[in-house]
Amino acid sequence: MQFTSEQRLDDGVLEREFTLGEIPGILWTPASTSAPAPLILLGHPPLGLREMYPRLAARARYSAAEGFATATIELPGSGDRPRWPAVEQARADLRRAMQTGEPVSDEIVDAVILPLVDKAVPEWQAALDALLSLPEIGGPVGYSGGVISIGIRLAVVEPRIVAAGFFAGSFVPRAMFEEARQVTIPLHVLLQWDDEGNDRQAALDLFDAFGSNEKSLHANMGGHTGVPQFAGDAAAQFFTRHLK
Repeated sequence: MQFTSEQRLDDGVLEREFTLGEIPGILWTPASTSAPAPLILLGHPPLGLREMYPRLAARARYSAAEGFATATIELPGSGDRPRWPAVEQARADLRRAMQTGEPVSDEIVDAVILPLVDKAVPEWQAALDALLSLPEIGGPVGYSGGVISIGIRLAVVEPRIVAAGFFAGSFVPRAMFEEARQVTIPLHVLLQWDDEGNDRQAALDLFDAFGSNEKSLHANMGGHTGVPQFAGDAAAQFFTRHLK
């Protein structure tokens, strides 16, 4: 891991950009801590870190106020990373189906999501290796938001992640339902009831499939971007319970 820039935000949070091989990322750490800070990995959709930065930074600063370090990385095929022609075509097929009101086929969902999961999860694990080697970062580790299928796979294969907050707002391949049954860590799942891009019943079925003994579903009225502020407060309380 190589840090490429750093700045102090106006609330004292230290923001450092880094690269991990070809993968860009950002680390935020609280203004002051008396011990290594617990870490939350900030997932996000594959829209590019530059576009997602305002929302990611807001989440990071909110978490820093609770004593958490947070980090994120650029997803494969996004931002300035090399394009991924097959996945780009699948995303175009997905957009066309949604715009025309056609059913989104399992084949399209698989082509969009599964290659991303297969490539992104090992990259998240490599980033976690590097982050946990820093003296200011300690365990335990949580995962928050992002493409829910990436979170599912990480929850299954990465024992250092002890709790996860998922956003039920993306398409999920049927194969991921079987993996969801293997998830056993505590889960906090947010569902926007009127999310125009989400299959509500599929989200409910996925929640039912999770194998965790502790899992809670928080459903709020409104569309994809209408998440209320108090939903963030509830997520922060969840991570405080399990990471501190």
